[in-house]
Amino acid sequence: MPAARVEYVAPWWVAWLHSVPHLGLRLQPVDSTFNPRDESYRESLLLLGLVAAICLGLNLIFLAAYVVCVCCCRQDEAVQTKRRNPCCVTWTAVVAGLICCAAVGVGFYGNSETNDGVYQLIYSLDNANHTFSGIDTLVSGTTQKMEVDLEQHLARLSEIFAARGDYIQTLKFVQQMAGNIMVQLSGLPVWREVTTELTELADQTGYVEYYRWLSYLLLFILDLVICLIACLGLARRSRCLLASMLCCGVLGLFLSWTSLAADSAAAVGTSDFCSAPDTFILNVTEGQIRTEVTRYYLYCSQSGSSPFQQALTVFQRSLTTMQIQVAGLLQFAVPLFPTAEKDLLGIQLLLNSSESSLHQLTAMLDCRGLHKDYLDALAGICYDGIEGLLYLGLFSLLAALAFSTMICAGPRAWKHFTTRDRDYDDIDSDDPFNPQARRIAAHNPPRGQLRSFCSYSSGLGSQTSLQPPAQTISNAPVSEYMNQAMLFGGNPRYENVPLIGRGSPPPTYSPSMRATYLSVADEHLRHYGNEFPA
Repeated sequence: MPAARVEYVAPWWVAWLHSVPHLGLRLQPVDSTFNPRDESYRESLLLLGLVAAICLGLNLIFLAAYVVCVCCCRQDEAVQTKRRNPCCVTWTAVVAGLICCAAVGVGFYGNSETNDGVYQLIYSLDNANHTFSGIDTLVSGTTQKMEVDLEQHLARLSEIFAARGDYIQTLKFVQQMAGNIMVQLSGLPVWREVTTELTELADQTGYVEYYRWLSYLLLFILDLVICLIACLGLARRSRCLLASMLCCGVLGLFLSWTSLAADSAAAVGTSDFCSAPDTFILNVTEGQIRTEVTRYYLYCSQSGSSPFQQALTVFQRSLTTMQIQVAGLLQFAVPLFPTAEKDLLGIQLLLNSSESSLHQLTAMLDCRGLHKDYLDALAGICYDGIEGLLYLGLFSLLAALAFSTMICAGPRAWKHFTTRDRDYDDIDSDDPFNPQARRIAAHNPPRGQLRSFCSYSSGLGSQTSLQPPAQTISNAPVSEYMNQAMLFGGNPRYENVPLIGRGSPPPTYSPSMRATYLSVADEHLRHYGNEFPA
């Protein structure tokens, strides 16, 4: 019992994509039947790319408006800038990174699926091409044998059997059967042009697919690099990396929408073909191959008869008749004409090889092999190929969302970095605990080494080897000294070089706190001035 024949059934996404409205550049309806030679149909696919370009423009306008609003607005409270804004920027960057990684994962899967489907199509085209080439080789080889090799043997046998009319009549009958075989072979279709077109199609498809796959691979790497730059810029609080991330984010956004436009047009166009592939192939092969031959391979109906059945039957009968006639000549003519044995054996070998070619030709002309290649090609392009394009479209949308989120978080991060540096600038530059002062000190070391009291009083060895400097006699009144002592906890400060009389607060105070300190000092001087006379 023969196995059930597998039929092609279009997947649901083919019907869904095929139902997308097809409009021309003037927004007039266009027939959705796959016809790449029609200019209006090509315009309908181009319009899908223009829709993605419009979405890109709207996305850029929204981002520009958002950036302008963020840069122009002012925060009233510094606490919100220092606490809430960094947290919001951090979580926004985390979400954008996760979306970008998910997009790259989906893109890798879609790119692999599309690549598998396209190469399955190429593999099926190569198999069909091999079958068509084999048919042409068998037909041309059998024709060559009948026209040249058999004629040479018959010509020599005609000279040998010139005296026997019955043998000459047998040779003419064999020659007539050979003519019938050549007539039947000439009625078979020649696949040379089809083979050339299939070879060109497979080569072009493989060439385009290689660069398509490589382009998406580079795009995935670029997206990951942009995410890495964004993470480094936020972690190191680097404005240079942040600016690079914003520029690369705009580039990635442009490439994402561009890839979405290409994927959309390719998916819709391929779905139009997959919705009715038989109709398109019948229209393309019209005028090159007979319609009944094309239908035989496209549908491969078990109840239908092969268009080559009559030709193969005549070939088989003629070949069998020739073998019988040659076997009779070998049996009755060789004893009378021994020189004819060589040519008769040559004809017999030629007929045996022709019979082997007939069996191979019958198998190759059968619809089951080519129909299987046809179904495999449809499965590759309509199942794996379009499914991969849908995943690539999802990748483009997720990548565009991730880059839009990064661009939105960039100005807030930049503003936070600026506010943080401004807070550092408000601190006294002489403060050793100021990070900015420490960075300046690291790049500009002091030329001279300052001596302090600690250098003379730390350790017994230093006290014996170095003599402390002369004591500085302060002319400041005692009341001022005591007032200063009360300001610092009520304990007198016993220092060799007191700060009294300098009018300078400790260096860790900011300029705003310095004014507060001086006002408090003057108030204490007025209040305690009469209690501690000089």
